[in-house]
Amino acid sequence: MIEFPRAVRHLALILPLAFATPNVWAQTADKLPAAAAIQNGKEVPWIYRGSDVPQDTEWLFGEMDNGLRYATRKNGVPPNQVSIRIRIDAGSLHEEDAERGFAHLLEHLTFRESKYLGQAEAIPTWQRLGATFGSDTNAETSPTHTVYKLDLPNATPTAVAESFKLLSGMIREPRLSPANISAEVPIVLAEKRERGGAGQRVAEETRQVLFAGQRLAERLPIGTDATLNAATAPAVQAFHTRWYRPENTVISVAGDVDAKELAALVEHWFGDWKVKGAATPAPDFGDPVAPLDADPANPVGEAAVIVEADLPRSMTYAVMRPWRSVQDTIVYNEGLLLDSLSQAIINRRLESRARAGGSYLYAQVQQDDVSRSTDATFVSFAPLTQDWQAALADVRGVIADAVSAPPTQEEIDREMAELQVAFASSVEQRAVMAGSGLADSIVQAVDIREAVAAPETVLLVFNGMRDQFTPDNVLAHTRALFSGDVIRATYITPDGAEASAAALRTAMQTPIAADGGARLAASAISFDDLPPIGKPGTVSATGPLGLLGIERVEFANGVKAILWANDAEPGRVALKVRFGSGYRGFSPDDAAYIGLGEMALVGSGIGDLGQEELDRISNGRKMGFDFAIGDGVFTFSAQTRAADLADQLYLFAAKLGMPRWDANPVIRAKAASRLAYESYASSPGGVLSRDLDYLLHAKDGRYLTPDPAAIEAATPEGFRKVWEPLLKQGPVEVLVFGEFDRDATIESLRKTFGALSPRNAIPADVAARVPAFPAAEAGPVVLTHRGDANQAAAVMAWPSSGGVANLRESRQLEILTDLFNNRLVDAMRERAGASYAPQVNSRWPVDVDGGGAITALAQLRPEDVPAFFAAADAIALDLANNPAGDDELARVTEPLKQLISRASTGNTFWMFQVEGSTHDPRRVDMIRSLLSDYTQTTPAAMQALARRYLAARPGFRLAVIPEGQELATAGAGQPAAAGAALTGR
Repeated sequence: MIEFPRAVRHLALILPLAFATPNVWAQTADKLPAAAAIQNGKEVPWIYRGSDVPQDTEWLFGEMDNGLRYATRKNGVPPNQVSIRIRIDAGSLHEEDAERGFAHLLEHLTFRESKYLGQAEAIPTWQRLGATFGSDTNAETSPTHTVYKLDLPNATPTAVAESFKLLSGMIREPRLSPANISAEVPIVLAEKRERGGAGQRVAEETRQVLFAGQRLAERLPIGTDATLNAATAPAVQAFHTRWYRPENTVISVAGDVDAKELAALVEHWFGDWKVKGAATPAPDFGDPVAPLDADPANPVGEAAVIVEADLPRSMTYAVMRPWRSVQDTIVYNEGLLLDSLSQAIINRRLESRARAGGSYLYAQVQQDDVSRSTDATFVSFAPLTQDWQAALADVRGVIADAVSAPPTQEEIDREMAELQVAFASSVEQRAVMAGSGLADSIVQAVDIREAVAAPETVLLVFNGMRDQFTPDNVLAHTRALFSGDVIRATYITPDGAEASAAALRTAMQTPIAADGGARLAASAISFDDLPPIGKPGTVSATGPLGLLGIERVEFANGVKAILWANDAEPGRVALKVRFGSGYRGFSPDDAAYIGLGEMALVGSGIGDLGQEELDRISNGRKMGFDFAIGDGVFTFSAQTRAADLADQLYLFAAKLGMPRWDANPVIRAKAASRLAYESYASSPGGVLSRDLDYLLHAKDGRYLTPDPAAIEAATPEGFRKVWEPLLKQGPVEVLVFGEFDRDATIESLRKTFGALSPRNAIPADVAARVPAFPAAEAGPVVLTHRGDANQAAAVMAWPSSGGVANLRESRQLEILTDLFNNRLVDAMRERAGASYAPQVNSRWPVDVDGGGAITALAQLRPEDVPAFFAAADAIALDLANNPAGDDELARVTEPLKQLISRASTGNTFWMFQVEGSTHDPRRVDMIRSLLSDYTQTTPAAMQALARRYLAARPGFRLAVIPEGQELATAGAGQPAAAGAALTGR
């Protein structure tokens, strides 16, 4: 019998259907033969050959006679799930010139039809088994591999065996017919189109410069229009035959099944896989090569200026070395840890300089082994102005200092403390490592040709090399990171007159003086030295919340807390603070300060602590400070641990009780907003990011993305004027879920949130604000973008509602929108060759009594916008006029049931369900019907919802098309001219 975490053991007492099902594997009558290829005893598992890294004994490794390798592991997180990964050692770098895009096209074809699956049966088949397409069932193609992924919930013996069977047919015998290729190529081209635009052009040009002379420069996984359109069944079959071979395949499986049972399934379905002919060696990926005239001391090679009018300035240069496969030994990993610490020191210095008002918005260094093509150290930064030379000099000066003189021991100790807490936390949380992540870890290790290590091993290696973290050793590794065979650079700018390739190369070759001004001075800060929030408060009431073992605690000042101390997630504490009025609290003129608040409110500090001091005081601690603005509430949130919980509570309470108003974070946020604004116009997706919320809220100024003039007009003084009263306003609710000491936490709450001054009430008119929905219009709203001429986006939306009273109905709406989504994906793939981009979502605000919407969205060709409107209209009306079929409903409700089942094993799930209940106890009562609301319905109920929400009024329509084009028809044949502007733009 599986031993579930306590949270799951209690679930059957709450919900009408229990998630915790018995482990029936031991009861299976038709056992497979035992796995014969498991490597145990004295045999070194295949992934550890040549390595002295201690083996993670929870994995079973096997290597079959046909060359296929596998790794299996029993893991019960979440319960009753099995995660399968099948990695083929072939990606875009394995393609010949005429095959560009074939690895990715083959991934699509594998899902389309195969030995055991007819056309378009893969998605509905796994939906019936409870898997959601896109998250549970997916695949990826990279330059070096193709990986097929399945996270199978409700993993009964029958379902797991059937999944292995289906996957074996997909990998070994996909149906690569001319008809399937003709049907799938337009979908791949649609995906390529959706990825296009300024950002993609920059990525491609940057790749061509940085990896010049290597296969990586020209072989993107998406391929080219020419090669994809020329694809034939024999050519794609030849690619499959050449690379889809057992010796090129690794299968990793982690799940709530005995590892030997999983190994037996791998061997049963893949053990007889044979492919004729000898294996084809992987092509030479090539090395970065310096120009013949390069200075060995400063080998600057290719440099390019990339001009994109709608993108902000940014620069990247890379110090490149040839990639070589390594022996993954402990000594090698010790070197990686020293490399990591060296980079962390430089990055902290670069960030400190940016915070203080430097010439760049951000800067970062990062070593990366890229696609087995280069071992490179990348430097990237964003100049604040057109003076890129000054920004480059500032960044290079910080790096020059790092390679010329050793860091201080205090800097080293600071980064060691960060590594220590990260590695120790991984050990503490080993019991809740998700099977999907474990299965992925094998894939990642194989891709980079390294072994896999348990968290205890990583911590052991780190602790065993502490005496190696000396200033001289760190300096040596820093110098190695910035030594290489070639240096290449790209500068992205909206103005081509600012720079040339020659000027960029000259600037990179110019000697730079070391700048030690960004070195961080040693100054210890302790929470013990900080002033109290106020006089510790008193507990006025405690009692059960009425759910599981969750407790409600009230303080005399009005603060209320919800606590659940449990052992479901060892070493983790989830913390959330809800306060104030959210979007309701702003006026339409506050738009600039809303966005700036999301970026700068936390950084503006607390008490005597600025952002630098906040970083220092939390060093070596597991702490966070996320801030979000909701429809009716503001939230602080963090993932912490019991040892740091009291201080984490202090930080959050101090932000409310003694906020600081430093100007620099606001000034920096203004710069970031200005740089980002123009890029919105570069693609349909960018325009939607800028304007969709504003339009769907009936052009409410609070949801308007501020333009550069509005950003420029914002000031630090204005920022404080808007935010200071909001931090003092509205009730406070603190939620603490996880492994912590209940009594100690209540005492910490007394000293922090219980010590706050009484809160100001939210004004009645503010509390009553409900977001509006736009009135029905005769034709679509049409916006334009400055991106590629073959890109567009279309949106249809219908108003729903919000609030707690009809929360159960909102859950049924999730079923309806999933039905809508499945139909829209099928319709757009058939009508317009669209990829999987069409999506339908339901938004139902819980903290305000209204403002919800059902939204359907797709990115497509401009000429297909009318087809989208027609398809969405037809689906909405059909859902209202005709009941859905039972099988169609099951394909939605079963994945929802399994999604809730898995999510409910974590504390954040329960926190989300009960948050706000101290002020509205109905939320707790409604949890009892949660599972049935999401998974039990009828065709008649869905039809009634569709009539109420989809057929009661015409949907709001929005089209985003390229500048200079016209939308000839929209939906029901109504003409609409392009270029209609938003009010005030």
